[in-house]
Order: sequence, then C-alpha cells, then structure tokens
Amino acid sequence: MYKIAGLTLALCIQGGAAPVQALANDTGVVSSRLRPADFERALTINDRYGRLAVFPDVPFWVNEGEAFAYRRTTHGRNEFILVNAATGEKRPTFDPVRLAAALNKASSLSFQPENLPFDRFVLTDNGRTLNFHDTRAWWSCDLASYACTNTSFDPGASDFWQLSYDYTPPAENDPDKRSVSPDGKWIAYIKNYNVFLRSKDGAQDIPLSWDGSEGNYYVFSTLSWSPDSRHLAAYRIRPGYKREVRYVNSSTTDQLQPEYPAMVYPKPGDVLSLPQPVLFDIAGQRQIAIDNALFPNPFDLSSLKWWADSRGFTFEYNQRGHQLYRLVEVDGTTGRARSLIDEVSKTFVDYEPLGRDQENTGKIFRYDVDDGKEIIWASERDGREHLYLFNGRTGALKNQITRGEWVVRAVNYVDPVKRQIWFEASGMNPGEDPYFVHAYRMGFDGNGLTELTPEAANHHIEFSPDGRYYIDLSSRIDLPPSLALYRASDNAKLMQDDTADVYELAAAGWRPPVSFHAKGRDGKTDIWGVIHLPANFDPKKRYPVVEKIYAGPQGSFVPKSFSPLVEPLTELGFIVVEIDGMGTNNRSRAFHDVAWKNLKDAGFPDRILWHKAAAAKFPWYDISKVGIFGTSAGGQNAVAALLFHPDFYKVAVANSGCYDNRMDKIWWNEQWMGWPVGIEYQQSSDVDNADRLQGKLMLVVGEMDHNVDPSSTFQLADRLIKAGKDFEMVYVPGADHGAPGAYSTRKLLDFFVRNILGQNPPNWNATPLELPKESWR
Repeated sequence: MYKIAGLTLALCIQGGAAPVQALANDTGVVSSRLRPADFERALTINDRYGRLAVFPDVPFWVNEGEAFAYRRTTHGRNEFILVNAATGEKRPTFDPVRLAAALNKASSLSFQPENLPFDRFVLTDNGRTLNFHDTRAWWSCDLASYACTNTSFDPGASDFWQLSYDYTPPAENDPDKRSVSPDGKWIAYIKNYNVFLRSKDGAQDIPLSWDGSEGNYYVFSTLSWSPDSRHLAAYRIRPGYKREVRYVNSSTTDQLQPEYPAMVYPKPGDVLSLPQPVLFDIAGQRQIAIDNALFPNPFDLSSLKWWADSRGFTFEYNQRGHQLYRLVEVDGTTGRARSLIDEVSKTFVDYEPLGRDQENTGKIFRYDVDDGKEIIWASERDGREHLYLFNGRTGALKNQITRGEWVVRAVNYVDPVKRQIWFEASGMNPGEDPYFVHAYRMGFDGNGLTELTPEAANHHIEFSPDGRYYIDLSSRIDLPPSLALYRASDNAKLMQDDTADVYELAAAGWRPPVSFHAKGRDGKTDIWGVIHLPANFDPKKRYPVVEKIYAGPQGSFVPKSFSPLVEPLTELGFIVVEIDGMGTNNRSRAFHDVAWKNLKDAGFPDRILWHKAAAAKFPWYDISKVGIFGTSAGGQNAVAALLFHPDFYKVAVANSGCYDNRMDKIWWNEQWMGWPVGIEYQQSSDVDNADRLQGKLMLVVGEMDHNVDPSSTFQLADRLIKAGKDFEMVYVPGADHGAPGAYSTRKLLDFFVRNILGQNPPNWNATPLELPKESWR
C-alpha cells in the first residue's frame, strides 16, 4: 500500500485497464493478450499523466537574491512564479501568452505559452527585463511592452548546427576587441596572432609578443590583467588535430536535396591543442617565459586567475589521462611556476565540477579564502569525496574539514567571516537510501556539523547569492515535491512556498516505483534500484522483467525524486527496473573505480545479483527471460549484456550506443578508459566482441546523432553481419541522439512484446494510432 497526498493506493489498483484474455508464453509466464488500445495507452500514458499533476520544479534566484523564481506545472501547463524572499509575496513572473506572442513575432517561430524555450532566466532593470538563452540566440524581453529582441538569431539553427566537441578558441585578429587595464591606461588587443599594447591616448602602439602565428596564436578571450595593471597574462595555443564527423541529412525540412554537414569531433588518441600561459611585463614591454615542466601534457588548462594583491596568478592543470589534477601558481613578477595542490589517482581524477547536478557529479571544487591565504579543496584522497583546508601560501594541508563514510555532493555557500560551509552530502544517515542528498553546515575546522534537512527525502538546495536564504525542494519517488524558504543564519523556516497536488494523478492509476536494494558482488555493499510496476499490478501473477540501463561512470541514474512519468512498457504488462551497479558515481572511490578501463563491466555482476534477490523476495518477479534497453552509454551497456552475460539477459534494444569507445568523443572516453589508448578499449568493445552475440538484439540509430558518431552503430552492424548474426536495425532519418519520438518508442515496445511475451504486435499499417507529434528534430 502507498499513501500519496492523502490517497491510498493498493497494489491491485486497476488504473482503468479493461480485463483481457490471458495466455501463457514460452516461459510459462501468464500474460494478457495485448490489443492496439494497450499500445496506444502505453505510448500516450506520460502525456496523459503529465496533464494531471500539479508540482513545483527546481527554483533559482533572480534580482541579485532579492527574489527567487520557479516553474510550476499545472495540468501540463507551465507558469513561472516569482517570490519576494523578504515579504513572501508571490506572483506570476510574466504573462506567458503575451511573451509567447512576442517571441513568435520576433522569431517567426511558434512558441506555445505552456512550453516556452527556457527553464530559467535572469531579470534585470529591477525586474522589468527578462533575459534568457535558447539554442538559437540570447533574448531580452521588456515585461512592460512585451517587445523581445535577440542577438545572433538563426531561425534554422538547432543544437546540432552549433555544437562542436572541439573547445579550442579560434584565432582572432580583431583590433576592435579590446581589454582595458584596471587603471585605464592601457588597451590590450590581438593583431597578426600576437598581443599588442596601446596607450589610452593612442600615442604608443607596441607589440608585446612576436612569436604568435596562425599555427600558434594568442587568444583574446584569455587576456588577463593583474589588478595593479603592471602585468598581463594570456594563453598562446597551438591547435590540435581537427577530426570531423560528416553526416548525410537525407530528409531535410526546407529542401528536396540532402545536406552534408560536418562537425569537429575529437576522439580518443587524437592530438590535442597545446595551451601555454605567457606573462608580460607592461613597464618593461617584455615577455616573461613560463617553464611548462609542471604542466607538460595538458588535456585542459583552466582560465587564468590573478590574486587580488597581484602577487601572481593560478590555473588548474588537468593532465591527459586524468590521473593528475594540479593547482599551479605563477609568480607575477618572475614567471616562476610552482604546484600548490596535487590531486593524484592510480585510476582517474573525476575532473568535472562538484555538484554540477544530482545525477552527473564531478569531484573538483576550489574556494579561495582571503585572497588565497587558505584554499578549500575537494578530494577523494581518503576514499570518499570530502573537503579539505589548505594553506594557500605554502600548499600545506591544514586540516580535513569533512570526514566519514559518506560523500560530499555539492558546496552551496562559503562564509569566510564566520568560517562556515553549507554543503550537500549523501550517505550520512544509517538505514536511508545512501543517494538521498541532504544539506548540512560545518565549520572550517571540521566541527559543528549541523543537519539542515532531516526529512528522509532527496533535497535540492539553492542558496541566495548573499547567503541570507536558502530554498529546499524535497521529494522522493513516492513523495510529491515540496518547496520551502529558510533563513540561513538560524535555519528558520520562513515560508512553505509550494506543495504538489497529485490526487488526480493517483486516482487515474499512477503508482510510484518501489525502491529495492540487495548486496553486490562483494557481499557487503548495498546496490540500490527501483521497480516500476504496471498500473493494474496483481501480486498473484508473474511479470517478465526488463531492465532500463545507463551505467555511465559520470553519475548515478536511478531516480530518487518524484516524477509523474512512468515507463511505457509497464502498460503492456512488464516490470521495468533501474539499478546503479558498481562503476557508477556518488558512492565510495572503490565503488567507482570498477569502471576504470573496464566499461564492459557496467556493474553487471551487481545487477544480476540484484535481480536474483528481487526474484527470491517477490513471487511476481520473473527473471526467466530478462530484457534490457538503454541509450548512448546505455546502448553500449545493453549490447554488452547480450555479449558478456547471455546466460542471464536474453533480449536487448540498444539506442545510439557508443559501441567502441575509440569511436566516441574524447573527453568522456579517455576519462574512464584511459590514455594512451590501450588494449582495454578492444576488450570493452561491443564491435570487437560482436561474434559473442546469442540473444535477440535491435539497434536504433538517428541519422543526425551529434552526441555519438552514428558510424559506431553501423560498424557494430557490419561486424554482426560478418559474424553471421541475426539482429534488427531501426534507422531514423533526420533524428538526433536517442532518436526520440513515438516511432522508435513503438519499435522498442514491439520488440519486447514479440521476443519476451511471444505475441505479435498489431499491424500498424492497418491500425493507425493517434500519437504525440514526433519531436526528434
């Protein structure tokens, strides 16, 4: 039994499904004979459920922290609410009908009031102007006249046309782009690939560098003045190899003939750009060489950051191979470089920023206290993600701030005066889901730990820029979201701002997923997952199981927060499960390291044990013929299930997979599979192991996939054909990553119905359905 918003849900709730004839398939599982109406319900159920719930979304601060805003979904329609933090006054931020009309007039597109092209925005001019960015332009809309203007708007643009995986800044020689010194006396600019200096009165125009060229140029966007205006730093960049992925856009929307676009797409092993920091002495009008011995082989160097007293500048060095991440300081007078903090790993340093979001979480965080006298630094050096306090002048460790068998997930706010940190962490509460995020406060010295969100739920915290307030959006998969405002100084609750209403949703047959955990391969570690049950679930029956997989090491992916969406397969009599096995993120370092140079593992030993534990506990959980599906890295995982674990997984649908990590984007794959490219890439390759295929497989690929090179799918298909293997393939013209839309979803449903239930799907050419509009373009 579940109790949601006062409505009790029984496990045997029918949810409006009509009784149908039962039959047995080849596994002995009793299933219902499916009709076209069942498929139509499965394909439209989320559209229906999405129009029944009322709930708040993630909040964000505007007006420099005087107010916050959030999107509220009411029966499928979205509105943005603006809340004054001091007074509690709530009002709509704008008129969505007028704003949509203004955007349509300015763009000649068709935005709808209930689905505007942004989920957050910035307010300027005391709240009179709304600014946001979509995939085509930056927009500015006057909320009095509802007139919208934009910059660089391209009505034909999309994510694909603007995206590039080469982050090398281009060479620029534009004297009109100027960087003015803090004292206003000098102007720096780029000409002939070199740095030039011009006096304010124009009397002096001096080249500071002579070594810039088309193949080794200075970058304007990196020009960085010392606060005292005595020195200037910049990056000189030698470009790397510009590998391109080329496409055939067979089915264009505005012309008959196909198009042949390309995008820059570096892959593992490619030669990277080489950035070199350079220091200039303004008075002496000379270049000061900086020895690169501490950063000889960068995957990336961060932006240059001067200390306020101009004693020097810092940057962060991410060494290629991702086993060394170093904070480098350069003396502002001599150009001498030294290492302040080294983060070293025998496997990998997860170099993405800490707390990017609750699914995809990196491990790097840095906060400079009192102009770098101290540095707060995040590290996994004790086996879990924690915070440390370093002496910023000597680089010596002063003390570990957080400690324990739990992990820091984000830093919300640092008060250098009170010497306190507000942060988010998970795994601290015994007996609770270790992925639930809670908010805490602690002193720099590691004392005074205070929990701010004791409720057993997943919490999303947003601090105001000035640190006076914070907002808590909390929910669980079985607990609708609640939004509240707190005062940071004493954690007093100032306002219960919004609470979800899911009565209509639950009455329509929606049921929350069931959380379940079991021991992993080591016999000690709990592996957590969820079970999605059919709306008309009957515990006296047995249901076939299909796993939805995404085992990317960059995050954890089992849902922890409320969502009205369900898995369409459940409407056809399947149980769908999601599991975070070893190799995924947000647990201990040992848990995460399983993925290193071993992406084929995908946590399968833990997942299979989890399935077997669920089958032992629940009589209705049938694992005699387990299916699996996934997209992107999940597509790679789904194929690997059939190749490396055919005794357990029997049917798979793989969508947009990176089936050989040498074919995929460089940053994701070198992070987990290592550099230089070694034999491990071949060992984890679905392509090189294609001859192992035993189960039933369907591949889905979008023609215009800009995330994963579509050739990866074709190479797998080619190898399967050469190995004499049978499989199905769905090629979607014009589709981007994941080939989203009702067509590919229907093909997935059909495949599992045919190969697990043993039933033939309807003849769709003779049985057309009213489905949501395709949305892959």
